[in-house]
Amino acid sequence: MTAPAPASPPGDSSDSSSAGSTGSPGGSPGSPAGTVLGVGAAVAGGFGAAGQTRINGSLAEHVGSGLGAAVVSFGSGLVLLLVALACWPGARAAVARVVGALRSGRLRWWEVLGGTAGGFYVAAQGLTAATLGVALFMVAVVAGQSTSSLFVDRFGLAPGGVRLITLGRALGPVLTVTAVAIAVSGSVGTVPSVGLAVIPFFAGAFQSWQQAVNGRVRAVAEAPRDPFTGVAAATFGNFVVGTTALLLAFGVSTLVVGPPTGTLPTQWPLDLVLYSGGLLGITFIAIQAAVVHRIGVLLLALGMIAGQIVAALVIDVVVPGVAAPGPAMYAGAVLTLMAVSVPVAESWLLRRRARTRRPG
Repeated sequence: MTAPAPASPPGDSSDSSSAGSTGSPGGSPGSPAGTVLGVGAAVAGGFGAAGQTRINGSLAEHVGSGLGAAVVSFGSGLVLLLVALACWPGARAAVARVVGALRSGRLRWWEVLGGTAGGFYVAAQGLTAATLGVALFMVAVVAGQSTSSLFVDRFGLAPGGVRLITLGRALGPVLTVTAVAIAVSGSVGTVPSVGLAVIPFFAGAFQSWQQAVNGRVRAVAEAPRDPFTGVAAATFGNFVVGTTALLLAFGVSTLVVGPPTGTLPTQWPLDLVLYSGGLLGITFIAIQAAVVHRIGVLLLALGMIAGQIVAALVIDVVVPGVAAPGPAMYAGAVLTLMAVSVPVAESWLLRRRARTRRPG
């Protein structure tokens, strides 16, 4: 049973466009240049996500616990954000607006729980990336994210309004899933426990929902003359919720299977990079919150996918200790990049057609 799409929160910069976008193929109107810039930002965020995957996978090997590595990664990001809020009064005011929106009902309680999906994603990195390799981890994430983002847009969960499933928007995820099948086909015989790919698949699926609700939190939190405060509040909320969820999961894991068997990296400054996962997480979560209302969850997901796949292949090629990707992985990556271009091109064509039909 499908629940009705929640109304856009007051103050959402996309309110005026959401009404016009409901039932329209391309969603809320926007300039082609804005779409390209938004997708470009998503690609940059994808590079950060791939780097975080490799870092958290290595950190998990040091710590001896995927959940432990996730707690360190999310916790370090939360510490950085607390320092930022202490120095940024506008961001503190934005967080207060989120609390007020929750109390008044403008935000529903589940709309501020996007951090649980982020925590699951980071936990999946620590639990599976070292075994699967960054590239295989990323294509599993791609399958879940590209498929679920299509339906998140269709039901209008993001603040940009409903974006119908058109041929181009449906073809993008189909090509992406095909790319995943091709990429994984060359790894089944070489990667142990390839069935672990189901974990990053669901992590990717939950990310689409996270991106949508982050956009709603940003909409009620931002100040009219300082939109970055809304991004900061949404990102901070993600890290508070995600760190809390990971600490609970880590506590349960410690009680059931015992404490981690490893230690925290201490070889300075060589191991300093292993503590940078939180900073990378801040970067790509902030990008998601900043652009989702302009380009929608599907284009955001596919843009990040492009960055993730390219960066993941580069990482697996140049970093020792991971088997080099085979021809199937490269073929899957190329097809994934083609899949990203299809809905972007369709969006551009639809806007161009609408302009030519406009009177005057």
